[in-house]
Amino acid sequence: MLAALLIITALVSIRYGAVSISIGEMTSALQKILRRTDTLTLQERIFIDLRLPRALLCIVVGASLAVGGTVMQALFRNPIVEPGLIGTSSGAAFGAALCFVLGATFKFETGGWTLPLMACLGGFLATALVFLLSQSKQTGKSSIAALLLTGMAVNALFMSGVGFMSYIARDPQARSITFWGLGNLSGASWSIVKIVATTTILCTLAAARYAKSLNALMLGEEEAQFLGVNIRRLRLTVLLINVVMIAVATAFVGVISFVGLIVPHLLRLIKGSDNRALIPNSALLGGILLSAADILSRMLLRPAELPIGIVTSVIGVPLFIFLLHRKNYFF
Repeated sequence: MLAALLIITALVSIRYGAVSISIGEMTSALQKILRRTDTLTLQERIFIDLRLPRALLCIVVGASLAVGGTVMQALFRNPIVEPGLIGTSSGAAFGAALCFVLGATFKFETGGWTLPLMACLGGFLATALVFLLSQSKQTGKSSIAALLLTGMAVNALFMSGVGFMSYIARDPQARSITFWGLGNLSGASWSIVKIVATTTILCTLAAARYAKSLNALMLGEEEAQFLGVNIRRLRLTVLLINVVMIAVATAFVGVISFVGLIVPHLLRLIKGSDNRALIPNSALLGGILLSAADILSRMLLRPAELPIGIVTSVIGVPLFIFLLHRKNYFF
């Protein structure tokens, strides 16, 4: 059902926008591409060069954010943890901003894998800082309150770094950094789709391998160790998977919050907490929700475009506050 709904949502996303594209024009464009014919109409070129890569990028980015949220919630055994709250997104944005500013200053190539690699380094640094600073000196464990508070501080630190990069950057780079903070899919291209899809698919498959270990961890760390789970290695591996997946997506589309919070929680209400089902289903539902948010972002101010991060935040903030109240995290 999720796979069918994902296809329908993607078709609606491609169909509607500032310019409407019919199903017949989509089919005709694909047939001409398969026949290697260059006589594409304007509508067909919009479909091939703009709408289709954007729809696919929406799906893979939504999948990466949702799977990242699922594995992080399983790792910390708490349903209100998501990658954006523990510094991964802000660290990745700082790494990407640093790459663009240094690339413009020192004239080195920022295309290909350079940008996602810098984003990964920034995301890993931010996540590691949150994880290390939130640990208790007595027990060596991280409470959810300490994790959230430390995440807020580290997020503020790295976003101030992004602000500084914007301040010293030239106008084109500063504009790009500003759009990152709001989330933007307008720069979708086939090369970006290939990079993000590669990391998303590989990291999702890697996360699925550790689904049983994450299920065991839900019983508690001591119980998981009795069942043969290496907690330290599991934690490091899952954090690495999360950082790579989220950082690469953030490098190209900016900071999009709350998808990793909403999707796993909805699936747990429907299907339960078995990570063997949650991880693949969260990839599908993440693509659906982000595609739906992209439709809203393009249709609400048509023909102008609303940054997609605003749409996801408007939906995600009330739900996040509801979860905090429901779990009694307000004292």
